Amino acid sequence: MKNHSQAGRVGGASFIVTLLAATFLMGSSFVVGKILLRNGFPPTVLVGWRFLVAALATLPLIPFDGGRMRDVLPGRPGLRAALVIASIGFLQTTAVMGLLFLAMRWISASTAAILLFTNPIWVALLGKLFLREQLGRSRIVGLVLGLAGVVLAIGMKPESWSGTTALMGELLGLGSALCWAAATIINKRADLDVGAWALSFWQMLVGALALLAIASLLGERWPQTTTLSEWTYFIWLAIPASTGSFGLWFVALRKGGATRTSSFLFLAPFFTVVLSFMFLGETLTPLQGAGGALIGLAIWLVNRESKARMPTVTAASN
Repeated sequence: MKNHSQAGRVGGASFIVTLLAATFLMGSSFVVGKILLRNGFPPTVLVGWRFLVAALATLPLIPFDGGRMRDVLPGRPGLRAALVIASIGFLQTTAVMGLLFLAMRWISASTAAILLFTNPIWVALLGKLFLREQLGRSRIVGLVLGLAGVVLAIGMKPESWSGTTALMGELLGLGSALCWAAATIINKRADLDVGAWALSFWQMLVGALALLAIASLLGERWPQTTTLSEWTYFIWLAIPASTGSFGLWFVALRKGGATRTSSFLFLAPFFTVVLSFMFLGETLTPLQGAGGALIGLAIWLVNRESKARMPTVTAASN
């Protein structure tokens, strides 16, 4: 009994450390991305190269997850699987991250993180509409609180509703969360015969190539001069804050289960707020802080439903 108790404590501690590391890395991506945007990096080309490098860094990890290199292809390859994977890539990477980094040109990293991580709320709502999932009482309360939190997070100030670029950034940030939720619903409905790491590789690769094509059409180019510190920020953004955060999040899911783990998803924007204050000098207004707290409570309520109803694919965040 003593050994069993000690194993439980070790497992619990390991889960918490893994969860904190994953959400810290997720949160850091907003701050590092904001720094590079401030330094003049075009948003679309930056995100495109970020996820191209992240996709390539994901390939060697497939065997370590119990798979094989050939498992990078769907078990039943065909036009339908290819179209579904491409759709997920366009939504999950091209749309989500493209819109998010565009939004961060006009809004703070903290606000962008809070808006993006409303995703579980929209997954619950879209799951009801398209997958006919039942909404229990806690989910309904969570949706109401989450919507109220979004209003507060956007900011109840006159300039937010007067057509300013700040409002545009906030709407783009909210749009990125909706695209993430849509990708999750498509993934759940398609039920692809492909491993999580293989799907991560393909959705990042497809999305990155689409982003780089869009960047070329927009005339965006990588800066001619890139300092050592900027290269360091970019490598952090592409590997630890992308591939690393995904990997640790998957490990946390296995250790703690979907319901328990996803309830802590709002730690990512919390870390963004702390790091933004430390490195960017950004602060939230009291109303935005209250909105973030409501959204965090909403995510916890939404994830109280049984594991069978949980949007487990939302694990593959930014």
